[in-house]
Formats: sequence, C-alpha cells, structure tokens
Amino acid sequence: MNLLALDTSTEQMSIAVQRAGVTAPWQHSAAGGAHSSTHLIPEIQQLLAQADLSFDQLDAIVFGAGPGSFTGLRTACSVAQGLAFGANVPVLPVDTLLAVAEEARWQLSGASGLVVTSLLDARMDELYTASYIFESDVWRQIKGCSLIKPESLGWDGVGVLAGNGFAAYGARLPDGPGLRLLALPTATAMLRLAPALLAAGGAVPAAQALPTYIRDKVAQTTLERAAAKSAT
Repeated sequence: MNLLALDTSTEQMSIAVQRAGVTAPWQHSAAGGAHSSTHLIPEIQQLLAQADLSFDQLDAIVFGAGPGSFTGLRTACSVAQGLAFGANVPVLPVDTLLAVAEEARWQLSGASGLVVTSLLDARMDELYTASYIFESDVWRQIKGCSLIKPESLGWDGVGVLAGNGFAAYGARLPDGPGLRLLALPTATAMLRLAPALLAAGGAVPAAQALPTYIRDKVAQTTLERAAAKSAT
C-alpha cells in the first residue's frame, strides 16, 4: 500500500512514507513542538517527492491520534485531515501508546507473547499508560489507557516497560525484572501497524478523524504550580 504516516504527539516529529513494492520506507524525524507547525508539511512534501508519490496516490494517511501533547495532537490531526480532504483519501488514527509498544517490539525483535506496558510523559507530574500483548502477529490491548501518577503504575515487572517517561519519573516507577526501554510512537511503527488496523476497518473519512484526549485539564493554576514547587 501507499501510505503516509505522521506523529507529533511527543517532543519528536516523525514522518514516514511507504510505497507499494518497496521494502524500506522513506522517513524523517526532527524536533517537535512549535517546530512541527512550520516544518511538518514541507517535510511531508519532500518525503513524498523522494518516494515519487503524489497525495492522490495514497491509500490512506496515518496519524498519531493520542494520547499526547494537546498541541501536537491537534497539529497532526489537522494536517492529516487537510491533506486527506484535498486528496480524497481516508485517514487512519493510531493509538500512540500502541505505536510505542510496536516500536519497542521492533527494537527488540520481539516474538509472539511479548507484553509491553507503554508510558508517555503527560506533563503535570503524570503519565499516560496502557498495556498490550503481541500474539499471532497482532497486538491486543490487555489494560486500557489511563492517566496516572508515576507511583500508581500497576506494573508487575512482566515484559517490557517502554516509553519516554524514564528521564522525568524513572526513580518513582515500580521496580521489576522486566526491561525498561526508551521508545517513541514513530511514524514507521505506525506504518507497520497500519495494514492490520486498516483490515479491521480502522480508517475513517477525513471529517471524522479526531485526536484522543485522556486529560481534560491542560494546565495547572498558579496556586497548583506554587504548591508543586514548594513540595520539591
């Protein structure tokens, strides 16, 4: 399939293009945040040019739907929607925590039975987390997405703990015999997930593509920030 995948849900902007019949995708990663809003579309155009594809040749546009940075999720969704409207192609929203699990599996060359608990830094002293198991070449969620304090992670040490929350919260996470692995929801991971998700009917018209928000509150009040500062 001809696919474009993009993610701006974390501190990294990740883009990848897959062309039917070509084994390795074209990919690009760079700093995310404010950088994404100005550089995302030009980098997408450059990758498509390298793959010799136009937007209307795509079978779908894949994007990291969340959870993640509010601004980043809105950026990825709006770009995916706009491009999909213009090219008249469907959109495939992908769970970013699932993409973290897939990136971890890929790094480890993980086989069937691999269990991954994904973590993404939610800021405000919290983490997004969910758990998955890889069986018969398909991921299955075994613990739904939640927003927690680092100490509240119910990890029993089984499998792999993967994500980007270790630098900020590593000392506050539970110990266990399982592996801790830095992994982000890359666009290439989303390309690997896309065939099964598309086959399962995960694609939607551009107008129906939405970010996944787990947290309703996006910032602390002045009093909350002061209390957090005094507690450290």
